[in-house]
Amino acid sequence: MKKTCGLDVHKDTIFCGVYNGETHNEVKEYSTLTDSIRSMGKDLQSEDVEEVAIESTGIYWIPVWNILEEMGFKLILVNPYLIKQMPGRKSDVKDAQWIATLLHKGLLRGSLVPSPTIRELRSYSRKYMKLQHRQTSVLQEMDRILIMCSIRITSFVGNISAKSILNVVEQIIHGITDPEVLIDSIHGRIVNKHKREKILQSLTGYITPHHQFLLGQAFEEYQLVIRQITSCLDMMQDICNQDFKKQHELLMTIPGVSNTSAMILIAETGADMLAFENSSKFSGWIGLRPRNDESAGKYKSTAITKGNKYLKSILVQIAWAASRTKGSYFKEKFTRLSIRKTRRKALIAIARKIAVLMWSMLHYEQCYNPARLIIYEPGKVDAKVKYHQREIERLEKLL
Repeated sequence: MKKTCGLDVHKDTIFCGVYNGETHNEVKEYSTLTDSIRSMGKDLQSEDVEEVAIESTGIYWIPVWNILEEMGFKLILVNPYLIKQMPGRKSDVKDAQWIATLLHKGLLRGSLVPSPTIRELRSYSRKYMKLQHRQTSVLQEMDRILIMCSIRITSFVGNISAKSILNVVEQIIHGITDPEVLIDSIHGRIVNKHKREKILQSLTGYITPHHQFLLGQAFEEYQLVIRQITSCLDMMQDICNQDFKKQHELLMTIPGVSNTSAMILIAETGADMLAFENSSKFSGWIGLRPRNDESAGKYKSTAITKGNKYLKSILVQIAWAASRTKGSYFKEKFTRLSIRKTRRKALIAIARKIAVLMWSMLHYEQCYNPARLIIYEPGKVDAKVKYHQREIERLEKLL
């Protein structure tokens, strides 16, 4: 007789319920310690349980998944929202028993859990993205300290992380505050553009020892973040070169996709489009598809849905880069969309276009070909002709 198990995972406890199709076993409680999880796995093996459903609660499910996966169980990760939407649940039914029941009846839809290699790559990529945000925060902190010192050189340099700014910061930390000396660290193009006298004034400040101390602390943190970013990129590059070299090369052919963004795309998607039925499902999973909110023939909202925030973020960045690439199809498309939409909506549309393109490239293992993007279906051509005819008629009435 088939037996299924439902796990309700909390921070310190795990509730385990087993169902054989007729009766529920008594719900057992285990701790989240490694030995306890292994003991739970052995108990389930002794009861001939093969399928286990785990409710995805924060990050608490991850160690449970890793250990049970190693022990050979068939696992399924379930979104708590989908469980709550199932009809028939009673308040006196424990969560673990209810999960086991739904799994036994085949009513659960599992979330996408990638392979261990992709999970490792994803941990590096998400750490990299968090470090990027931290780098920006530290640079802004250094800028605030310079302003407190009445050093205004950042007003004449486009990027706070420019080598000229960092050189000035490092010299101030070491006690060099003479503007005539500091100006030697500024790039000649900046001095020529804004005149030497003005740059000297921007480097003349009121610097105290505590300013130097705070600036030194921020500069040390900035250097640490840069080293950590480099280490994460090296680890990501090693995995991509070893296991996903072909997919990485395919993604790099898309306009706006850099080496780093290609690695992040692989980490977030798993580079395997078999998990998604079609490109529409893929864009919906990302959260780039307009929501279906129609009532009585009226659209209440066409805002995009929630989805993978990491993937959505990097795709929007790629869309912005692609829309600014000369000679790119996406640049022309963005320009046309911006006429009748806001630039923000046009950018989201380009991001969705790139997501659909990425699904096709990885699914069929084909390089980027701009000629295939400019293909109009007969229905779309007829719709465009009718649209322009209506516009001409409208303009003729105005004359």
